[in-house]
Parts: sequence; C-alpha cells; structure tokens
Amino acid sequence: MTAYLVNLGVLVCINALLAVTLNFVMGYAGIYSVAHAVFFGIGAYTAAVVATQLSASLFVTLPLAVLLAAALSVALALPALRVRGEYFVAASLGLQVIAVTVFSEWKSVTGGIGGLTGIPPAELFGHAVAAPAHFLLLALACLALVTALTTALLRSAFGRSLQALRDSESAAQAAGKNVAAVKTLAVAVSAALAAVAGVLYAHYIAFVNVESFTLDTSVLLMAMVIIGGTGTLLGPLVGALLLMLLPSLFSYMSFLPPTEIGAVQQIAYGATMVLLMIFRPGGLVGRGKGTRA
Repeated sequence: MTAYLVNLGVLVCINALLAVTLNFVMGYAGIYSVAHAVFFGIGAYTAAVVATQLSASLFVTLPLAVLLAAALSVALALPALRVRGEYFVAASLGLQVIAVTVFSEWKSVTGGIGGLTGIPPAELFGHAVAAPAHFLLLALACLALVTALTTALLRSAFGRSLQALRDSESAAQAAGKNVAAVKTLAVAVSAALAAVAGVLYAHYIAFVNVESFTLDTSVLLMAMVIIGGTGTLLGPLVGALLLMLLPSLFSYMSFLPPTEIGAVQQIAYGATMVLLMIFRPGGLVGRGKGTRA
C-alpha cells in the first residue's frame, strides 16, 4: 500500500505541475491551448534521449529539455498568436496533431509507437534518485519551485501585463503593451516549465511513448485547471489532485467490471464538468479573495 501511495503521489505531483503551467497561460493570459501535452512530451523525449546517450544528471537533462520546449513553443506558436479566442484553440489543436504524428513516426529519435525504454534514474549531485520515496521528494520540490516561480512572475509587471491582456487585448495594446511579445513570452514560459514535468515523468517511468502525450492528455490537463479554478493559485493543484484520485477510487469499487472502469471515469469527469459549470462556474477554488495572484 505504501508503494502504491508513493507512486500515486509522484503522478499527482507531475500532473499538478502540468496544470499549474497550463493555468499560467490559460487562467492569466486567456490563451486556451489544447496542445500542452506536446511540451510535456518534448521534455520527456529530450530527457529520454539525453539520459540514454549522454547523461542522466538533472543538471543536463532539465536545462536541455526546458530550452528545447521554449524554443519550439515560440517557433510553432508564433503564427497562432496572430489569432485569438477559438481560433487559437483550433491552431493549437493542429499543433497537437502534428506533434503526435512526429512522435509516432520519427522512429530514429522517439522510437516510434514502441517508444523508448531503459531510461536510467535521474541523477542529482552524482547520486541516482532511484528509490520511489526519494523521487517523490524530488517531484514535490519541483512542483513547489515551479509554483513559486509562476506566482512570482504573476505578481511582477509581466504578470500584470498578462492579466491586462486577458481582460482586454485592445485596452492592453492602447496602454502601450506589446501584445504579441507578452503572449509569446507567456507561451514560452509555460512550455518550458511543462517540460520539467516531462523530464520527471521520463526518469520515473523509465519508458516513454506517444500514448502519454496525445490530445486526451491535453484535454485532461484543461479539465484539471477548469475544475480547480482558472486564474487561481490553488485551483490547478486541487483539480490535479481530484482527477488523479478519482481513478484510484473507482478501482476500489468491486462491483464495477474492470473493462467498464475507464468508461465510468470518463462519465464522472464529464458529469463533474457539467455540474461545476452550473453550480461553480469559477471552479472548486473559484475566484474568491486571496486566491488570485
């Protein structure tokens, strides 16, 4: 049971980290993307390739993954940033489809559908973080650092520019804000920090393939942010915890056939979203006093 709880804790931390980074652009910049799993995947594949070919040190895999995700986010999202609202959602969907195809077909790098195996444990200061309990501490530390960093950014002048852009692009532009530059930087920061979750995932699971970075994953991350509360500090954490614990709860329902658990989970997710939109449109945490950055 202890091993199971530790494993669940690591996965909650990784998904919470992804939800926090998605909320950075979705909740505070008003940029709705369904391609966040792409940058999660870039981080994971970068860590997998670097760890197996060069070094498993986090001081090597993390910077490379962060830089690559940030660079690709700018190169791929820049054309999409010329549009707004639902048009950006459509553009990000196209990016998600392209990325999944690349992950699946670039066999010499990603291993194709079969993925990459034999990824060594992460190394920190020359020591392998192999024990699950130690990795949980590492994941918690990364989640805390990323949350603190995004919170600091949101409370800075840059963060105020983001929120002004979310409330009204026209007003922000009239106030002298460079809308394109602010959007591009926000997407780059979000993608770079999402890659941190990918690095942790690759080292922890020791195997990566395209199935972990599909549209389903991006939609699940959006659900975490929306259910917890967009534009709040605690919302993504609460949403990630809830949606990661639900499958565990269903697995203990002995009256459910194993083949039906997945379908019941999807129904539960959908019902939760509908009920929240009716009774708590701001999410579980909402936009109450003290929750905004």
